[in-house]
Amino acid sequence: MKKAIIIISFAIVTLGLVAWGTYSWLSDSSKKVDGSVEDIEKQRAEQKIQENRKEIQGNISEDDLAVFEEKNLNPFGEETDMSQLDDYMYQEYIHGMSHQKVEANKKWGFYEIHPSRITWLLKGLDKTELEHEETYRNILEKWNNENFSSVDDDHNVIWDLQNGSVGRATGILSAEEEQAYVNNNS
Repeated sequence: MKKAIIIISFAIVTLGLVAWGTYSWLSDSSKKVDGSVEDIEKQRAEQKIQENRKEIQGNISEDDLAVFEEKNLNPFGEETDMSQLDDYMYQEYIHGMSHQKVEANKKWGFYEIHPSRITWLLKGLDKTELEHEETYRNILEKWNNENFSSVDDDHNVIWDLQNGSVGRATGILSAEEEQAYVNNNS
């Protein structure tokens, strides 16, 4: 009799654990399904930016900007409108622009700093709600005033938001080093 009670108790506990595990698994799966369309769209947008990075990085000329404007593209040569900007995009653009001016052992992506780009990003902050809006605004307002005295810190703030592990800025390039970087990444 004691054996039967122990076996029945064990079976009930096992069934309870299986039921709880199944419920937990299904709950997690439904959360993923609910957010999957948004997550997939965000991943596609991020992938598109990374693919476009190769095509639009480097120097930017007034002619390039005029062509972008004619084609209704933003100053980075993409179709994204100010109202569509998100934290990922701000981090991508600011981080990429900072590479022009910072020393770092690794740099991925480079967008030449240009007043049109800075102005466009600043205006975009008024059209979207972002988690790190104040951070972006502080950096862009300094840059808009041609203050790059803490661009290495600016880079590292964004790098930290992106959970960077390689390529922390260790200083600011001299004017000659900056020009050489721009010329080599055109």
